Amino acid sequence: MTSGRSFYITTPIYYPSDVPHIGHGYTTVAVDTLARWHRQAGDDTWMLTGTDEHGQKMIRAAAANGATPQEWVDKLVAESWQPLLRTLDVANDDFIRTTQERHEKSVQLFLQAVYDRGYIYAGEYEALYCVGCEEFKPESEIVDGAGPFEGLKVCAIHSKPLELLQEKNYFFKLSEFQDRLLALYRERPDFVQPESARNEVVAFVQQGLKDLSISRSTFDWGITVPWDESHVIYVWVDALLNYATAVGYGSDTEGFERRWPAHHVVGKDILRFHAVIWPAMLMAAGIEVPENVFAHGWLLVGGEKMSKSKLTGIAPNAITDVFGSDAYRFYFLSAIAFGQDGSFSWEDLSARYQAELANGFGNLASRAIAMVGKYFDGAVPEPGAYTEADLAIQQIVADAAAHADAAIDRFRIDEAIRSIWTIVDELNGYITLNEPWALAKDEAQRERLGTVLYTCVEGLRALAVLLSPVMPQATAKLWDALGVSGALGALLEQPVREAGAWGGVPAGTKTGALQPLFPRVEQPE
Repeated sequence: MTSGRSFYITTPIYYPSDVPHIGHGYTTVAVDTLARWHRQAGDDTWMLTGTDEHGQKMIRAAAANGATPQEWVDKLVAESWQPLLRTLDVANDDFIRTTQERHEKSVQLFLQAVYDRGYIYAGEYEALYCVGCEEFKPESEIVDGAGPFEGLKVCAIHSKPLELLQEKNYFFKLSEFQDRLLALYRERPDFVQPESARNEVVAFVQQGLKDLSISRSTFDWGITVPWDESHVIYVWVDALLNYATAVGYGSDTEGFERRWPAHHVVGKDILRFHAVIWPAMLMAAGIEVPENVFAHGWLLVGGEKMSKSKLTGIAPNAITDVFGSDAYRFYFLSAIAFGQDGSFSWEDLSARYQAELANGFGNLASRAIAMVGKYFDGAVPEPGAYTEADLAIQQIVADAAAHADAAIDRFRIDEAIRSIWTIVDELNGYITLNEPWALAKDEAQRERLGTVLYTCVEGLRALAVLLSPVMPQATAKLWDALGVSGALGALLEQPVREAGAWGGVPAGTKTGALQPLFPRVEQPE
C-alpha cells in the first residue's frame, strides 16, 4: 500500500579501490533506516547504493594488483562491497555500478545535452591534482610537504604529493551558476543540511566559482566524451550522474519522473560536489535539482578520521561478528548526532549494548512475555479500567511515535531513537511500580494484573513497529513472540506512522517463546 508520496534516497556511490570500513557502513545503515521507515509508512520508497568504478586511482590500484581495471573492480564489488549490504542487513532497492551500460549510455546523453545547451567548451588546463581525491585541488587544500616530501606541494587531506597536470580539456561553465546556486540556498534553506554544512557551502560559492574541467585525455578508463572520443569524462561528473541514471534518466522517462528528485546523504568531505557541482550540472541540463543534500559527520577512531591510507579503518564485520548487525545499526545511529562528527570505541559500544539493548529493551521484552505465559497461559489478557499510570504509558507511546516520525523527516535518526526509547525506559519503570508478580498472588487483583500486562504487550507492539527500521532482526523475533501476525499481518506491513495508536493487539492473542534478542557476548580481546 503506497501513499503516492515519493521518497527516493541515495548513499554516495562508494569508490571501491579498497575494502569498506565502518564509516561506509555508517552511511549505508543510516540511509537504509530512513528508507525502511518511509517504506513502512507507505511512501513510494526507493533506496539506491552502488560503486563508482572509473578514474585514475582505479587504474593504479588494478595495475598494482596485476589486473585490468574491470577485473579489479569486479572482484572488489563481488567480494567486499555487495557482501557489506548483507552483513549490515541493508534492504536497498538497487545497486548501481558506473561501469554498467545503463549508466554509461545515459551519462553520454546527459553530457551531450549540456554541451548542446552551450555550457561546455574546450580549453587548456594546468593544475595540481590529487590522485587520492581524484580532484584538482583548490588553494585551500594545498600545503607544503614535510619530511620526505619537503619542497613539494601535498594534499591537505591525503598528505601525499600533488601532480602537476597539463592537458587540453573540456570545461563546464560552473562560474555561470553562482547566482542561481546562491538563490537556491536562499529560497530553500533546507536544501543543504545540517545548517553548518549549508553555511560552509554558501561561503564557498560566495567566494566565486571557477569553471570545472570535466574531461581527461591522458588515460582511457572512463566513459568516452560523446563528441570527442579522445577524451573520457572526469570521474566525479560520471559518478554524480548515477543518481539520475539509476532511476531512468535517458532510458525510462516514466520511471525517472516517478522517482526524481532524490534525497542525497553524503559524508561532509564530498559535500561540495553534491551541493555545488551537482545542482549546477542539473540546472545546465534543464533538470530539477535534488530534494536535499544531507552531510553527516566523520566517524573518528582515537580522535582521527578513519582512513584507508592511515590504516585506521575498522571492517564492519569486526563488530557484527561479535555484537550482530542490529547492535551495529543501533549503536551508530543512536550514539552519534546525525550530521555531526562522532567517535567510535569498543568500550562505548559494549557498554551501550549491555545497558540499552540487553538490559533495557531485551530484558523488558523477555519479562513481559514470560509473565503473560506464566500468569495467563500465554494468552494476552483483556485490559480492565485504565488508571492514570496506564494512560500515561499510552500517551508516552503516542508521543514517541509522533516525535520519531518528525525527527525522521529532519533526518535526525538519533533523535527518533531517543524518542522511541522513552517507551523502553517508561515501561521498565511501570513494571517496577506495578509489581505484576505481587498482583498475581491476589485473586482480587486479577483484572488489574491483566491491564498491566496488556499495557506491556501493547507497548512492545509499538516498539517492534517503531524500531523495525533500525533493528530488523530483533524486532522480527519480538513480533513472532507477540503472536500478532495472524491478527495484524507481517511486521514490515505495519504502518509506522500509526504505531502510536493504542489497542492494536487483540486480547486472547497467543504469545510464543521469545528468542534472546541481545545474547550475552564474548568481548573481543
